[in-house]
Amino acid sequence: MITTLPTAASVAEAAAAVAPHVRRTPVLRAEIDGRPLVLKLEHLQRGGSFKLRGAVNALTAGPRPTHVVTASGGNHGIAVATAAASLRLPATVYVPVTAPEAKTRRIEAAGARLVRHGATYGEAAVAALAEAQAPGARYVSAYDDPAVVAGQGTVTAEAVADAPEIDAVVVAAGGGGLSAGAALASGGRTVVVVEPEGCCCVHRALEAGRPVDAPVDSVAASALGATRVGEVPFALLSSADVVSVLVTDAELLAAQDRLWEEFRLAVEPAAAVPLAAWLAGRVPGERACLVLCGANT
Repeated sequence: MITTLPTAASVAEAAAAVAPHVRRTPVLRAEIDGRPLVLKLEHLQRGGSFKLRGAVNALTAGPRPTHVVTASGGNHGIAVATAAASLRLPATVYVPVTAPEAKTRRIEAAGARLVRHGATYGEAAVAALAEAQAPGARYVSAYDDPAVVAGQGTVTAEAVADAPEIDAVVVAAGGGGLSAGAALASGGRTVVVVEPEGCCCVHRALEAGRPVDAPVDSVAASALGATRVGEVPFALLSSADVVSVLVTDAELLAAQDRLWEEFRLAVEPAAAVPLAAWLAGRVPGERACLVLCGANT
């Protein structure tokens, strides 16, 4: 049961907490097909994705743990391993056996103990939660944690500060942490939540009025493959005026290619999801900021 939700003030506090450990990633003002847009280059973040922000904020909030445990499809595990190393804490990361080698290799390189368990993220998470019952352990959720959501909100806070002219913030959604953080930090700007048609737990939840299970079948599934939106993100997103958009795998792969062809930006499929929606004309506003969230596959 949710007891406390993060706020815009939580994001400001998180910005101070994460600043020593993360990069302030740049924004790129650009134009495609004669239309202006702003790209937030978060794929340049330490660990290769925005996830480091939430992990650091979670581990610096409250008492210092003796051990860190998490479950991940890849990017969150890299982030937790990187954050734990930065804070000099031991970490264990559970991943499903389907996790991409490119991501599991980085988890181990960051110094964490890697455990491959189960065919799905959910099965890996059950095992991780069992280990996290040990005294002094801290389980860091990939998205269903107020401190994690506040940390992810610092991406949008930076974008708004560095490009105040933007009128929309466009983010890819997995379990909802990045999009909920964007809703907190957008300063009243439109937040567009984009998902592949085959991985759309936020869209399904907003339609149903509650978190529900959704299929996981997309080329972006290693990053966006949550089967159900988190309770904390859903509480925030359902009370905010967000726009939910779906894209096809063909559209997001074409957008990934376009980022390379136009700007020589190499991102993973999940990071191209916002551009796919923008290219398809599904993003409102005159000057949107697209968050390129990761580059780990």
